[in-house]
Amino acid sequence: SMKYSYQTSRIVDEAIKEEPKGRFLFLTLTVKNVEGEALNSTISQLTKSFDRLFKRAKVQRNLLGYLRSVEVTHNENDKTYHPHIHVLMMVRPSYFKGGNYITQKEWGEMWSNSLKVDYTPMIDIRTVKETGKGLRGAVLETAKYPTKPINLDVENKQVVDDLYNGLYRKRQLGYGGLFKTIKKQLALDDVENGDLVHTSDDKENISKGTEIVAIWNANKQNYYLKK
Repeated sequence: SMKYSYQTSRIVDEAIKEEPKGRFLFLTLTVKNVEGEALNSTISQLTKSFDRLFKRAKVQRNLLGYLRSVEVTHNENDKTYHPHIHVLMMVRPSYFKGGNYITQKEWGEMWSNSLKVDYTPMIDIRTVKETGKGLRGAVLETAKYPTKPINLDVENKQVVDDLYNGLYRKRQLGYGGLFKTIKKQLALDDVENGDLVHTSDDKENISKGTEIVAIWNANKQNYYLKK
């Protein structure tokens, strides 16, 4: 988690240098909760549907780059799982002008069509908001832990089994567009399979990219509170 936050911060920093007028959006895409045995196939459906969504002309028109992150949370009350996708998007300023802008309703309809379901899944779309100095420490601390904790003990052995089988051979992170190009240029190793020695910078100054990634992770933790 720390390594991916560090690498994404570097990628975003470079993207800002190349596209200084670019704007950032946070997008969360959900699907209905599923039982443990359906988790693996549902995650496959999620990632395929994401690819369909991001190939749409209106999405591509002003998209510069993105990071896709798959996350799964466990509902202890009904013993189901909530797989969903978080996306950090960088778009051109023209996204907010004329017919380029995509409303939350439009995102929901396009996601429903991409999923090929007969309901409109809950989605959340928001722009980066400037933060005051008092929030900086909190969001940076949050950036170290982009996945929600879960108690994995003997009493929850079924949850461990479900998550293991559900996430088996599933790639949870993916970069696209400018982000993917920059990742290659920086020669960053694979986050999920690479070494875990260098996971952060020792610089005292907090870069804009680090702030954006931190705020994104903070939003990931409370996105479901917004109805």
